[in-house]
Amino acid sequence: MVIRTRLVELSSLEAVAYRQKLRDGQSGVVILRSDTAQPGLALLNHQTGEPDPAANTPADLYPLEAFQEALELTSGLPYSSRGPLRSPAAVHGAPASAPLQAPIAPELAEQPSGADLATVNSADYQAIVKAYTNKKGEISYDLLNKALIQAARSNPYVSEMVGRGASEAEIRDHVVKANFEAVTGNRAITQAEVTAILELLDAVSPRSVLRDLNEELRRILAEAR
Repeated sequence: MVIRTRLVELSSLEAVAYRQKLRDGQSGVVILRSDTAQPGLALLNHQTGEPDPAANTPADLYPLEAFQEALELTSGLPYSSRGPLRSPAAVHGAPASAPLQAPIAPELAEQPSGADLATVNSADYQAIVKAYTNKKGEISYDLLNKALIQAARSNPYVSEMVGRGASEAEIRDHVVKANFEAVTGNRAITQAEVTAILELLDAVSPRSVLRDLNEELRRILAEAR
């Protein structure tokens, strides 16, 4: 099994694409063409937000524009545990005119960690995704942050934390954990489990998943000074 999004169809190529979680916290965008058995892979650059094609991905088969489109179309799609995919050409035999030009990227052969699989298959992760997924099948980060900000503004315990000088990180951890407890119905969820779920949500986020909450917490703390 791999941890990936559902498939999307590209308009820039006769191909489908998906986003896949790789080891070491990386995310990759994979493109599968119908006329070659070789998949294309680009790693998501979290600093620029742009795809970085893997060294052994041929640019003539997989131009940067195709990866940019794939990245945009998979933005916000939740990860789930799904079977690995191969291109139709790889399944039925690649045409002689389109042989493999380079070895398949080793990142695609790696198995996800047991911890990541446990998180994505957990009832808690699935409840969070269900609660904050819109009609397009995308995670609504606006809805998630709106709920968290409302809790931060209305929760008396948050006011108490602010009054005794708690840090932004401490308040954020409390607000998110309390929200996840309410959504999942799991009062025993741990901070480590919350963090693991957030990392999976953040991996497909078009921006930092809790950016709006973080900005609001800074305002709350500034108002209290």
